[in-house]
Amino acid sequence: MSDESQQSDNQQAPLQLNVKVMVIDDSKTIRRSAETLLKKVGCEVVTATDGFEALAKITEHHPDIIFVDIMMPRLDGYQTCALIKNNQTFKSTPVIMLSSKDSIFDRARGRIVGSEEYLTKPFSKEDLIGAITSHVNNA
Repeated sequence: MSDESQQSDNQQAPLQLNVKVMVIDDSKTIRRSAETLLKKVGCEVVTATDGFEALAKITEHHPDIIFVDIMMPRLDGYQTCALIKNNQTFKSTPVIMLSSKDSIFDRARGRIVGSEEYLTKPFSKEDLIGAITSHVNNA
C-alpha cells in the first residue's frame, strides 16, 4: 500500500457539497482563493468581478448561494444584493456579504438590503462552508 493511500485511510472522508456557488469580488485573489476552497469540497463555482457581471451570470447559472463583496466599483455589494433580492426569480437565493470592514453599521446595512449573513475578510474555509450549510437546503 502506498503512503498516499495509507494517509487517506486515516483521514475522514472529505466533505462533498453539491452546491452551485457564485463569488462576486473585484479582487482576483479573493475570487481565486474562494473558488479553490469551494471546489475542493465539491462545489461548482461561478465568479464575477462586479455586480453588473454578476447579474448577467446569475440569470445564466442560477446559483444556490451568492457571496458578494461590499466594496466594488460600478455596482457595490449592497446595490447588487438589493437587485438580487428584488428579483422574483432570485429573491430566495441566499446572499452572503463579504467585507474587510466589520462594523455594526455595515452589518445592519447588509441586513436592510436582504443579505442572510455577513463574513469578514479574510474568511476561512470553515466560514464559507458554514454559510453554505446554514443557508442552502441541499448542502
